[in-house]
Amino acid sequence: MVREIQAKVLLSRVRQPDTLFGLSYGMNLYRGCQHGCIYCDSRSACYEIDDFTDIQVKVNALELLERELSRKRVKGTIGTGSMNDPYMPLEQTYRLTGQALEIIARYRFPVHVITKSDLVLLDLETLRQISQVYAAVSFTVTSADDALCRLVEPGAPPASRRFAAMRRLADAGILTGVTLMPVLPFLEDTPQNITAIVEQAAEAGAKYILPWFGMSLRDRQRDYFYQKLDLHFPGLRQRYERRFGDRYGCDSPQAAQLSALLDSLCARYGLSRRMPVYRREAATQMKLF
Repeated sequence: MVREIQAKVLLSRVRQPDTLFGLSYGMNLYRGCQHGCIYCDSRSACYEIDDFTDIQVKVNALELLERELSRKRVKGTIGTGSMNDPYMPLEQTYRLTGQALEIIARYRFPVHVITKSDLVLLDLETLRQISQVYAAVSFTVTSADDALCRLVEPGAPPASRRFAAMRRLADAGILTGVTLMPVLPFLEDTPQNITAIVEQAAEAGAKYILPWFGMSLRDRQRDYFYQKLDLHFPGLRQRYERRFGDRYGCDSPQAAQLSALLDSLCARYGLSRRMPVYRREAATQMKLF
């Protein structure tokens, strides 16, 4: 179900300092998401979205963005992709993300897009324009296996398409990399999977890998995740329950080993575990004659 709504504000201030993604502002043009990732934290009760498949479109978002950017005197990176994917299939119809990027380009704000979709290529030229200031596109990749992707991220393009889009962006001179998170314990936390992701990212022109070797689990998110485990991976739910109980942060038992492996792979392929972030130029004091 898709509903059009009126929002009161669009940009939210990000708690500083954001040393991971380099954001100053968050921007969500939609509520809910069509990708249906079985692990999505945004299903949690604290976000007050009763049915995450009920997509709400902020039809006045562009008007709000124009007004809010015109009033900001200090430029900071605008991030999109935290509460939902800005390039879910509905974006092809509404094109809110594409039009918002055009406004951001006009006001010369930096941007960081986080997505699982190759639909970001629709806005390649706008992103090139923004990159004159700063533009980064991070592709979330949790598994290099397309078959597993279709089970855990059923509405999103498979990893192979994300890497192909990454290559296009890198060839166009746009900063791009991988958000390697979450890494689902007992499903994706293997040396083979991490190695495959890093190797394909390097081949696709990535500059950085941002990892979390684990996942979050709370209330409605946990319930939904366990339902999908029972459906697709019988017996795995019980392993989660024994290992993590009611814990919110569920780090992989292999986290330390995988982190060391990632260090060695990044060194081999010239990748960073930290992304280059936008740094506002210090104002230049004019000389008096």
